[in-house]
Amino acid sequence: MPLRTALTELLGIEHPIIQGGMQHVGTAEMASAVSNAGGLGILTGLTQTSPDALRSEIHRCRTLTKKPFGVNLTILPMLIPADYDGYARVVAEERVAMVEIAGGNPKTYIPLMHEYGVKVLHKSATIRHAIKAQKAGVDLIEVVGYEASIAGGQPGDEVGSWVMLAKATATLNLPVVASGASATGRQLAAALSMGACGITMATRFLATIEAPIHSKIKEYMASDEADERQTCVVLGSLSNATRVLKNEVTQKMLEIEAEGVDTGVNFSDLKPYADGMRTRKMWKETGDWNDSMWSCGQSIGLIHDVPSCKVLVHRIVDEAQQQLSKAAACVHPRSRL
Repeated sequence: MPLRTALTELLGIEHPIIQGGMQHVGTAEMASAVSNAGGLGILTGLTQTSPDALRSEIHRCRTLTKKPFGVNLTILPMLIPADYDGYARVVAEERVAMVEIAGGNPKTYIPLMHEYGVKVLHKSATIRHAIKAQKAGVDLIEVVGYEASIAGGQPGDEVGSWVMLAKATATLNLPVVASGASATGRQLAAALSMGACGITMATRFLATIEAPIHSKIKEYMASDEADERQTCVVLGSLSNATRVLKNEVTQKMLEIEAEGVDTGVNFSDLKPYADGMRTRKMWKETGDWNDSMWSCGQSIGLIHDVPSCKVLVHRIVDEAQQQLSKAAACVHPRSRL
């Protein structure tokens, strides 16, 4: 029996699972595999080098799936100078099912997206940002716990999903999607029980057959060595906290940040380690998970295999249904005696 929620109804998808945006990974192969499995696949807009390249990737995705998919647009002009207006225009004109806006204020692009029938989801790392996004007129809110593969965190925002989701579902009047180290049906069931309409997963989808990354990385993620303790948070000294895999590169970054506690940290000292091209080379060429900074949530500790997206999504939904049934069995009517 399928799980019907506000998310599945709003987007016309079978299962309440979204694949999060992932730089250099969210391509047509990845997005179409998740959509074909019944979830919502997401193309990562800035993985494409220009708005025209994104349009071509959207067209390519449509040759791989007839089901709904979306586009992630992460707005970080200070870190990533890009033609954001151009990317947004393409997303709207191509009428994808949904745009996931992260980083910046979604207000600028909401009228454009709605003009073309595109649903707008805002990825909010705090309740205050979620409330602002709701006032701006978005259609859905994705709340992100600190255990997730966060990016751009500010001091004081270190709040986990257990609190974030409970507060969001009690505070907001829009459908809420839970994001934060999700990888199992148990977590989907918990999110639905707390009032969410679905979950977003990114790290978990890296370890799938269809993910367009080197097999060595997938094998490592599914190994016993890669547990929930194998992440750390870098760039916090620059108010841009980012959860990444704990490896030689990110440990060196933490050393540099620690040395600069009193004098201040210059991003130029960290840039060689945080360079996106270094990460891209790891994903596509070397598979050396120890030689790059790459986003990774604590859900890595819940990964034990490398299934297809279809097997993974169906397994998560089946487990969620079982857990929801068990929870429902705990509810008994009060005796009238």
